[in-house]
Amino acid sequence: MDPQVYPRIFAGIGACEQVEAGDGHPVWQFRIGTPRAGLRTLTVTMRLGRGEDFEVQCPQLGSFGLIRFRGDADRTRVTVTYFAPGRVHPAIAGLSISAVTDWTVRALHRLADLVSGTAASVVDNGENSPLRSRLRVAQRIVSTGVVAAARPDRSVRQLGEVAKWGFNLAGGYAAGAAHSPDRVAVHDRHGDRTYHEIHTRSQRLAGAMAGLGLHAGDAVGLLALNHAGAVETMVAAGKLGIDVVLLNAGLSARRIEDIVQRHRLECLFVDSSLEPLVHYLHSDIRRIRTDRGTIPGRTGIDDLIEADEAGFPQPTRHGRLIVLTSGTSGTPKGARRPHAKGFATIAALLSRIPLRVNETMLIAAPLFHTWGLAALQLSTALRDSVVLAEEFDAADCLRRIAELRAAVLIVVPTMVQRLLDLPDHIRDRYDTSSLRVVVSCGAPLAGATVLRFMDAFGDILYNVYGSTEVSWATIATPDDLRISPTTAGRPPLGTKLAVLGPDRRPVPIGATGRIYVGNHMLFDGYVNCPPPDEVDGLLDTGDLGYLDAAGRLFIAGRDDEMIISGGENVFPRPVEEALSHLPQISEVAVVGVPDREFGQRLVAFIVEREGSGLDPDMVRGYIRNRLSRFSVPRDIVFLTALPRGETGKVLKWLLTGTTQGSTP
Repeated sequence: MDPQVYPRIFAGIGACEQVEAGDGHPVWQFRIGTPRAGLRTLTVTMRLGRGEDFEVQCPQLGSFGLIRFRGDADRTRVTVTYFAPGRVHPAIAGLSISAVTDWTVRALHRLADLVSGTAASVVDNGENSPLRSRLRVAQRIVSTGVVAAARPDRSVRQLGEVAKWGFNLAGGYAAGAAHSPDRVAVHDRHGDRTYHEIHTRSQRLAGAMAGLGLHAGDAVGLLALNHAGAVETMVAAGKLGIDVVLLNAGLSARRIEDIVQRHRLECLFVDSSLEPLVHYLHSDIRRIRTDRGTIPGRTGIDDLIEADEAGFPQPTRHGRLIVLTSGTSGTPKGARRPHAKGFATIAALLSRIPLRVNETMLIAAPLFHTWGLAALQLSTALRDSVVLAEEFDAADCLRRIAELRAAVLIVVPTMVQRLLDLPDHIRDRYDTSSLRVVVSCGAPLAGATVLRFMDAFGDILYNVYGSTEVSWATIATPDDLRISPTTAGRPPLGTKLAVLGPDRRPVPIGATGRIYVGNHMLFDGYVNCPPPDEVDGLLDTGDLGYLDAAGRLFIAGRDDEMIISGGENVFPRPVEEALSHLPQISEVAVVGVPDREFGQRLVAFIVEREGSGLDPDMVRGYIRNRLSRFSVPRDIVFLTALPRGETGKVLKWLLTGTTQGSTP
């Protein structure tokens, strides 16, 4: 009688949720089918019969199912009777009785596995088959044109530059310069930079860095927005063998000071607009301007490049990029990003996202964020022209897509929401028909947001689930999202995923456990913290979730977000998902706080739409009907905005101190 069980064990059911209590009988909505066979939303009433028997009724179609249970303490006999199942979906009408029977029996076996605890939640997309993986990587790379198979001379030059500089930004731009030197590599508000220009300018900047006394193995900080100067700084440092700590522009001056000291940074490369964040650092730490702003007495990277310093020694190790974790728990950690292992990294993403060579890619996600950085690295292999904007503005984003005919948009979830929040008359001004792929990563997308976006812009949305530590874990395609809007998708090529229980063994399909991921891009550890738990080469993501019957992953929440209220395990995310469907709500976050009576309780923080007239009783009644009484937030807090980091993640640790102003 739990609606969440159905999509977990029955293939073809993408989602099921309770929508109302009705006349005492629960009313549920099912999403069934596939994008190819057709999707349907069914309203179903659950009616209890004698004992534990019940009926699943679809009155508008005149179809129902009857489920009977008979047995004793050791054995249960389940009898399922269908009436007019072909009316539910056209694809079912063409099936034989035996096919419907087999489908039902397979689901019941999964249910039995769920009850008995059978280890099954492991999905492996070639990680344990190196030969098969290498063949699939080669096919993907050649078929998409990443390596110019038709021009062996260009392929040789490409591969030669990659062999010299590595599978990183330095190697990517050098290979792009060898293949297509005059193609635009980066476009920002100041103009264009070709692949040849970025390669040669970064060479000279690397020489100038060496002239400043920087050596391979040193670490510098980069505090910059999205523009060509930030790209050239990262490329030059990589060529010299210098590590770059990518500083989040949304951090406070005190937090940046802590990071500079903790990582022992030799030098800071800083945008002039972000200078106030480093103004009080010790004067011994050299600061170099990365953009075209003006600061009296401050040297800029353009000055260093024009100085035309002598060459520099080829380092024995390539410089690393160190990305700070999101800090949703309060303190960002520095994570060493690994260098790509050959073309497998590119092939993994291409196996689930249909990117092409020589397109225009607009990267709206910050480059200091793992996802923005990953997209930039991917763009060099595809020889894409990347459009960078220093600040995200939804209307300006659409204008750039229309003017530059961008085919790919790289975003974080808050940007998806801002695009949807634009009035229709503003969205209609811009021709976005060139847009083929929109890829979101960095935080969960609400199911209501997913469907609204695809209805507005077409089935072009892809959702990447990953982290700074594991890079990627799964990717949801538009087909996945249409049938299961809240899914995180399936693992791409070369990735293994497992959902493990407290005993570190796989849990059954449909059961919730800790998510572990293995691929060739697992991070190389934190700078000053112990690494996460690891099991058989799989890294603990810190998230809880489950796999459904189709092998799709669903995220229940962070391991520290689950609360125990009155003896019941409760996750905040289903409550957030349910509330996101209310048109009166613009944003919502749910957290657990201590409670004297129940141990813990949920608090909902809500940003209302203007003039909505929402009140706490409406919120509680809505959740009570859709979920359960244990999921009803005891406190409702109305805010003007949720606290978010620069990458769009809600900083829930800041919310737990605001419950004093709650509405009881």
